[in-house]
Parts: sequence; C-alpha cells; structure tokens
Amino acid sequence: MSSVRSGDAGRHRRLSGEIREALRALGIQLSLLNQQVGARLELKTIDVDCLDLINRHGPIGPSALARLAGLHPATLTGILDRLERGGWIARERDPNDRRATLLRPLRDRNAEILGLYSGMSSAVDEICADYDEAQLQLLADFLHRTSTAGRGATDDLAER
Repeated sequence: MSSVRSGDAGRHRRLSGEIREALRALGIQLSLLNQQVGARLELKTIDVDCLDLINRHGPIGPSALARLAGLHPATLTGILDRLERGGWIARERDPNDRRATLLRPLRDRNAEILGLYSGMSSAVDEICADYDEAQLQLLADFLHRTSTAGRGATDDLAER
C-alpha cells in the first residue's frame, strides 16, 4: 500500500471523507429500498435482511443466523415464524443432529424478490459498464474490505 505524500494529505483526507459520505448515502438508499421491498412483500425490513442471509448462507441453523444478523434468538423466533408463514423458508431437522433445526430458503418466491430489486440491479449493471476490468476489481476489493470493516464494527458494538 502506498503512503500519501505530505502535500497530498489534505486532498487525501478530503477524498476519504467524500467516500465515507457516499457510503452513508448508499447505506440510507439501500435501507429505503429494503423498506419498500419489505412493504411490497408484507415483511418487516429485518425479515427481508434475515431472508437474504438465509438465501446466502442456508441451510443455516437459527443460532448461526442470529449471530450473523446480530439478533437475540428470541427476536429471531418471530421473524422466522413470519417467513415460514409467508412461504419464504422451511424449518427442517438437521440430518447431522436430530435435535437441531436448519432453515432452508424456499426458492418459489425468489422471482418476486428479484423483480422488486431489478431496477437497482439494472442501474448497477449500467454503472459497471462504464468501468474496465481493473477498475471493477478495485471497486469490488474496496467494497469487500469495507463490508468486512462494517461487520467488525458491528461485532465490536454488539460485544459492548
């Protein structure tokens, strides 16, 4: 990693601040988008977040999901009940541990979700078309590292 020359320090600090502000604005817009998607699906925003985690990591146990989502297991029970009633997930016995339960996403309604996110997905595709492969790799690395940092900050706050 290259260091910033002292003459460029002010500009670097300013650009870093712009990036932080842009990430905050993006976070707000994605949160608002998730609220709209949840309203259309008659789900709470946290339900949509948990469904996304189950789709990404499932089949997954409720305890592991609670850790990923940063939720108390008792809070998660209501969320899982809503998702199961809505036909989004199934609770199944873990084949490796008869006492444990696994949460499996039901993919029947995925097209419904994808349709609601299609506007944002198309917009991101259009934005990415303006960048070459090396720039996209740089952006992907930045976003992965920022996401990891966000997870770390979330975990730190949860432990306090």
